Amino acid sequence: MVALAGLFLILFLLVHLGINLTLILCESSKPFNVAAHFMGTNIIIKIFEIVLFGAFLLHIIYVLILQIQNWFARPKRYKIPNYSQSSFFSKFMIWLGGIVLIFLVIHIANFYFKSKFGHIEEITYDNVQYYADLSSLVIQKFQITWFVIFYVACFLILGFHLWHGFQSAFQTLGLNHAYYTPIIKKLGMIYTIVVVAGFTTIPLVIYFTY
Repeated sequence: MVALAGLFLILFLLVHLGINLTLILCESSKPFNVAAHFMGTNIIIKIFEIVLFGAFLLHIIYVLILQIQNWFARPKRYKIPNYSQSSFFSKFMIWLGGIVLIFLVIHIANFYFKSKFGHIEEITYDNVQYYADLSSLVIQKFQITWFVIFYVACFLILGFHLWHGFQSAFQTLGLNHAYYTPIIKKLGMIYTIVVVAGFTTIPLVIYFTY
């Protein structure tokens, strides 16, 4: 369940990144606002939101259950720890995940809930009215110094979580092979670099150019 929910969230991040990149790659904010309007009003996407939040909850709950089981299984630590079978990041996944969870709560409060329940001005393109000018909200947030630093730092931490989680998910699902595993690790590294670089570039570009 942790692996499947994690892979689902990995796919979601790519979609989310693609939409957000329109803020700095397009000359106007129209593509972003139109995409945000579609994501917020389409019935299929609304169902997908429920699935997405369910995936988040499943991932968090099962990780906590597994971690607690591990702690109870070995209440007294080894006198001489053996780290040869675990990567540096895997030993701190629960703590990295906790930081990511805090970031996620702040991120949802600042963007998702404000877009749904806040008072954001509507915007019109080609005589079609869209329910909110979300691009202005994002740009406003990314002009705050501490928020940009916090956002970038959290995505760097998320990168460590993704780097280990990507390959670990496939291994959990049984895809552990002398030929395929190195490929999965390289794909995980590429994916992590692309996602982290993309999400951290957006606030930095907006902060320094808007």
